[in-house]
Amino acid sequence: MTWAIHVSLAPTWFEPAETTAIITPFMVLYALHDALVKPMPGHAMAAGLAESWSAAPDGLAYDFVLRKGARFHNDDPVTAEDVKFSFERYRGAAAKTFKEKVAAVEVVDPSRVRFRFKKPWPDFMTFFGTPATGAAWIVPKRYVERVGDDGFKRAPIGAGPYRFVSFTPGVELVLDAYEQYWRKSPAVKRLVFKSVPDESTRLAMLKRGEADIAYSIRGALAEELQRTPGLTLKPTLGPFTEWLTLADQWDPKSPWHDRRVRLAANYAVDRQALNQAEYLGYARTTGSIVPSTFEFARSIPPYPYDPGKARRLLAEAGYPNGFDAGEISADLVYGPIVEAVANYLQPVGIRLKVRPLERAAFQKAVQEKKLKNVVRQGSAAFGNAATRIEAFVITAGFAAFGGYADIDGLFEEQVAELDRKKREAVLHRIQQLMHEKALYLPLFEAAFLNGVGPRVAESGLGLIQNHLYSAPFEDLKLKAR
Repeated sequence: MTWAIHVSLAPTWFEPAETTAIITPFMVLYALHDALVKPMPGHAMAAGLAESWSAAPDGLAYDFVLRKGARFHNDDPVTAEDVKFSFERYRGAAAKTFKEKVAAVEVVDPSRVRFRFKKPWPDFMTFFGTPATGAAWIVPKRYVERVGDDGFKRAPIGAGPYRFVSFTPGVELVLDAYEQYWRKSPAVKRLVFKSVPDESTRLAMLKRGEADIAYSIRGALAEELQRTPGLTLKPTLGPFTEWLTLADQWDPKSPWHDRRVRLAANYAVDRQALNQAEYLGYARTTGSIVPSTFEFARSIPPYPYDPGKARRLLAEAGYPNGFDAGEISADLVYGPIVEAVANYLQPVGIRLKVRPLERAAFQKAVQEKKLKNVVRQGSAAFGNAATRIEAFVITAGFAAFGGYADIDGLFEEQVAELDRKKREAVLHRIQQLMHEKALYLPLFEAAFLNGVGPRVAESGLGLIQNHLYSAPFEDLKLKAR
């Protein structure tokens, strides 16, 4: 089975330790690796390499019992030592939170591992057992120590349903079925992921039979896909929010420092028209970066489209003729969306130049906080309101460009709150402050539109609730010839 994927594959996605607060790496992780606990069909948290887990009555520990017979692709058994090693080397999203809260990881015996906390942490499994982070995904200790981090990325060994065959940067990743996978032997024997950033090329490959599945087909091309005999448009929905971060708002000399300017930008964009044009109406417009389906989410309606009000706000802020706002940076996959947003902002006086970047370069620049002006961000990572806020909102956030002391203080207040109602009230207050301060320009809870070709009996799209990509890979099927 061959995919035409919408991004350039990055070797960092072969490495669970470097998982970012977005869903993209899990496109690869679900095939190559396995986790103690992960979402699966019918279960938000399903047993994986751990056959069971339990919390201590005092909330200060979790025990995981490992599955007997689970093995890495080099035939080494998965042991508690591998779990301890994988967690202690984790440096991806929420790594700082794990280090602050986990007192120790203890190997009780070869098949049992215990996570001990410094104080009760009610959100541990939300951070650990879902794709909010990659901390539960396990790598082989002996192999990593032998080949080193760089060697592991060049030739990764996992415990998932498919094993690494080859990777040609910018071209393709090839994986073969691991017949001894504990859950089941995969029906499709080879997976080929081809990097095809151009949307029209992805659709053409699907039409010609060069790809069986094409990710992210939007707008007029999605309409063409719907009209093409033999092809199927398959939308997937998840906790996928898109927004613009007004990254210069923390610079007192920038126009974005003025809340009225940030509000003006929000009133200038017709989100529903954008939804119809890009996502054929399958997305949901929103006033928040926190998905409405998340635990502790506060419902915040989108700003209405009112360009007249936007112009008045800019004039009140001292910019009656608008201003040059620099660049709007984005993953090039979402170039058409930021171009459309820039086209809405220009008539009210906010002039931006679109700067598309290849995804790996874009994510690196976000993590290193090197982007300025306006940045298109998005996330389909699992979790709850707290996980999304931690990654993108608080000052120390993995992908945040700044923060506010009152929000940081409230976030720390809710972290160890065991009373659910009190915690919800604090998280709702944070989301209200985000809205009142106009921290962002929220756009959608986006749909992910995909094309499926005639050879496919089971694409895996939509099998796992809230997961945008094909998975579980061992469940995929091609039609009999």
